Amino acid sequence: MTYCVGLLLNAGMVMLSDTRTNAGLDNIATYRKMFVFEEPGERVITILTAGSLSVTQTTMARLREAIDDKDASGETSIMMAPTMLKAAEIIGSTLASVKQDIDAKMEASKVSTSASMIVGCQRRGGAMRMFLIYPEGNFIEATEDTPFLQIGEHKYGKPILDRVVTMATSLEDGQKAALLSMDSTLRSNLSVGMPLDMAVIEEGACRVTMRKRIEKKDPDFARMSEAWSNALKDGFTHITIGGMGTITPV
Repeated sequence: MTYCVGLLLNAGMVMLSDTRTNAGLDNIATYRKMFVFEEPGERVITILTAGSLSVTQTTMARLREAIDDKDASGETSIMMAPTMLKAAEIIGSTLASVKQDIDAKMEASKVSTSASMIVGCQRRGGAMRMFLIYPEGNFIEATEDTPFLQIGEHKYGKPILDRVVTMATSLEDGQKAALLSMDSTLRSNLSVGMPLDMAVIEEGACRVTMRKRIEKKDPDFARMSEAWSNALKDGFTHITIGGMGTITPV
């Protein structure tokens, strides 16, 4: 399994993914799940993937082929699409087509071919947009009410995002929230694992302004994880339940 999260903030976008892929307890591997397409200053499209590796890898290969095609147009290439909505539609239709093809070949087996993607993008002169694309190719968009999207093992990392992330969150705090969300997931689910890939896109830059791979023994991530654990323990110790803890006869 995997965990990926994207934050859409006034100041920019934060994208974070793990790299663990497993097909059983004894078959664990590392695969990149973050893909960046950019023409600096003109447009940037960052894609996070979760689910069937064969589906996501084939989808990304077809998207790249369409970009490289000398006959590509705004109907087929995400780098030529006239709007980011159209780019999301191209990604969605490609994902759905790949899933359908692989489903036909895997009809006799019970292997899951489900896959989903988060797309964070912006073109020059346009607004930043972020989409969650479902296996069927349809999608939803991040909004002011819900300025983050998750795929994969999302339940463990969602509480902190619900509590602290708004559109007004700074990029620095957005990175911290995404990393702590990932840290909570790493602690609770063994199917999510390091190293991590993070990308930051400042509003209006139309390019990735910061990209980093965080390895298992990264000292900054370890310090942050320990500080968060200690803060939770201290907070738990100091919270009282008042009358709710009173034991009364039944």
